[in-house]
Amino acid sequence: MKILKSGAGRILLATLIVSASAAGQPATSLSAEDRSALDALMTRYAQALAGCRAGEFADLFVPETGYFASGFRGRMVGREELIALVQSERQCIAPAGIAAGGRSGGAAVPTLALEVTPGGVRGIAKLGTAEYQDEYVKTDRGWRFASRTVIMANEKAAGLDASGVLAIQRLGGDKLGDHYEADKNGVPRLQTSGVKVSVAGDQVTGRAYLKDGTYSDMVYEKLASGEWRVKSSARVP
Repeated sequence: MKILKSGAGRILLATLIVSASAAGQPATSLSAEDRSALDALMTRYAQALAGCRAGEFADLFVPETGYFASGFRGRMVGREELIALVQSERQCIAPAGIAAGGRSGGAAVPTLALEVTPGGVRGIAKLGTAEYQDEYVKTDRGWRFASRTVIMANEKAAGLDASGVLAIQRLGGDKLGDHYEADKNGVPRLQTSGVKVSVAGDQVTGRAYLKDGTYSDMVYEKLASGEWRVKSSARVP
């Protein structure tokens, strides 16, 4: 196991996602053109991920503060981590000396359901047993992801959603780091940033990777929507 330190900017609060300096003001309504552009964003995301185009994938997120989150991946913030995410995807790792070809058979694009809220535009895109829970911001370069969180069916059944995943990551504060593992070619690849969340029945646990090279095994308890607390923890050197 190898843990590298995260930069200070990776622990930014989610409220910075919609800051005027990064992305402009949240939209209060959506035109037909906006909806079409968001559908196109879904397609570009699927194609970039399936095609292992890491830089193109990262460009679909709000610069600096845009993030991807999931139980397994933790919370990956900013261009550097988003590129590393794609580069660690199984279909993007080829045997040494052979270029990665991406996923064969094209990319599935889920149907997007949009909602305009006082805080901005949100969307849910269902894909099999998982769903993307998104936040979008219209920038000077078009619509971008402020956040994209993958929620699996068992996670949803245990009470997790995008706000819950973010709340669990926040509980680790600025002590959280990045977890790398070697791929089949021996190259270290970013696997998780922050807390790797697992669900067994209705129990939500996590492995919090820390900057100092240790990790803590956690048990979490839900207090309310978007509010979680640490029920117990054990530090592992």
